[in-house]
Amino acid sequence: MSTRQEERDQKEKEDKEQKDQIIDWISAVIGEPIDKKEPFEKVLKDGQYLCKLINKLVPGHVKKINSKGGNFALMENLAAFQKGMRAYGVPEDELFQPVDLFEARNVKAVVKSLAALARLCLNKGFAGPAFGPKMSDQNKREFSEEQARANRDGFIGLQAGSNKGATQAGINIGKPRSIND
Repeated sequence: MSTRQEERDQKEKEDKEQKDQIIDWISAVIGEPIDKKEPFEKVLKDGQYLCKLINKLVPGHVKKINSKGGNFALMENLAAFQKGMRAYGVPEDELFQPVDLFEARNVKAVVKSLAALARLCLNKGFAGPAFGPKMSDQNKREFSEEQARANRDGFIGLQAGSNKGATQAGINIGKPRSIND
């Protein structure tokens, strides 16, 4: 087997594992078993599980979950889920489009979006089951006027402890260097 084929197989295995973890997370949050015999996109296609999920995170957000009807009714479920994700605070650039899931056009975007929702749950202190890493907290720093002035004056701070107190004076840019530089 070629190295490329092994890499593809490994990537597919990792993608399947992540999809299974997301399904397990959704199942744990909504308190219902979800059959994973069907592919990820088919399990979530009608939006019913997703609407139940968002209702657990934002209680009462989806008033009516369509279980019957044509494609339009099922797409309404996905649209309602999207609105719920926005209301919960998932950034726009991490949202999938309903057609990405419904027509299985971009399943990776769906996985990314659900992983973002799960991360956000951790940050918002959701008491239910967790999935994925917690997003980092803001680490705002305040600098004194003296520190800010030193930065503006071209001071270069410590870099791996090698050039303590170095400044940009004497740095030759674009000139040939010798071993003695």
